[in-house]
Amino acid sequence: LLWQWSLVCEDDWKTPLTSSLFFMGVLFGSFVSGQLSDRFGRKSVLFATMAVQTGFSFLQIFSINWEMFTVLFVIVGMGQISNYVVAFILGTEILGKSVRIIFSTLGVCTFFAVGYMLLPLFAYFIRDWRMLLLALTVPGVLCIPLWWFIPESPRWLISQRRFREAENIVQKAAKMNNKAAPVVIFDPIELQELKLPSQQKIFILDLFRTRNIATITIMFLLLWMLTSVGYFALSLNAPNLHGDAYLNCFLSALIEVPAYVTAWLLLRTLPRRYIIAGVLFLGGGVLLLIQLVPADYNFLSIGLAMLGKFGITSAFSMLYVFTAELYPTLVRNMAVGVTSMASRVGSIIAPYFVYLGAYNRVLPYILMGSLTVLIGIITLFFPESFGVTLPETLDQMQKVKG
Repeated sequence: LLWQWSLVCEDDWKTPLTSSLFFMGVLFGSFVSGQLSDRFGRKSVLFATMAVQTGFSFLQIFSINWEMFTVLFVIVGMGQISNYVVAFILGTEILGKSVRIIFSTLGVCTFFAVGYMLLPLFAYFIRDWRMLLLALTVPGVLCIPLWWFIPESPRWLISQRRFREAENIVQKAAKMNNKAAPVVIFDPIELQELKLPSQQKIFILDLFRTRNIATITIMFLLLWMLTSVGYFALSLNAPNLHGDAYLNCFLSALIEVPAYVTAWLLLRTLPRRYIIAGVLFLGGGVLLLIQLVPADYNFLSIGLAMLGKFGITSAFSMLYVFTAELYPTLVRNMAVGVTSMASRVGSIIAPYFVYLGAYNRVLPYILMGSLTVLIGIITLFFPESFGVTLPETLDQMQKVKG
């Protein structure tokens, strides 16, 4: 792309702009996906946005200039993050407590890392960018049969007063697990007493309804945004590290696997806010140490950068669980979408952190390390969700205390 469309010399500014515009599409998708899936259902929006991502990725193959490629890239970003967020929420609401943690770390995140590792391998062997894009659209097509296997969220169906459909899904799940479903799955009296979305209009301002909820939301916005800056800046900077660019990208992806495994092990037994703060302090601390490494000690700098990526990646994966556990079903998908949207603001900024390295080798690491330590401190002020039942209403959310 750089040479085909001459994105060098006076046009070199288009390279970071391309990444930033892609993340702007991701930003918009993060905002829209939450509201769409709260209104039309998790499953329908999941497959619709997957079709958007796959279809427009295929259209990119036929791009005739940088402008066309970038516009399509923005739409791909919208579809990509939308199906990621909705898939996470769908899994969170369908699965039980113990399996939910495995799904959100070893499931979603580890498969993301595997895909990330495959990307530099594909790019190494497929040097033509059009053929590479074609290869990357195949997985989206292979997901079509999953429509007949993935159910709608029973929690969402209940929130829409579609109780019979929710009961059918629970009964099918019980049958698959060789267990007998109870005669009465949902108590009619309890359902009548529950304040449901059909009786309440939900808006984004509900995330700021009270001082307690507003404080939690604002802290989450900061936490997601600044964690995202560190994660994406380190990921985008991997090709600029000393040595082979493809190998460094592969290592940057590989380090995420132990990060997700560590996150899963920690989430099983320890309070959320302490473990998230701990890995943020680890990641930020080692990034600040890079400024002390002599310029000719390249492998030590790479090792510290990877360790920093380990800490920040662990924290990033735990944010999804932490956010989903603190917010009630009524606004859970919206909350994850909005906070994820804040992380995309960080991803838009991240490419320019990388380019600060052209002026000073250690400046990006000083900034990323300082911001990471700062959000580690902020994390300690959150309420705790460990061992607490998922809230169903905003009133129940206010009872969660730190």
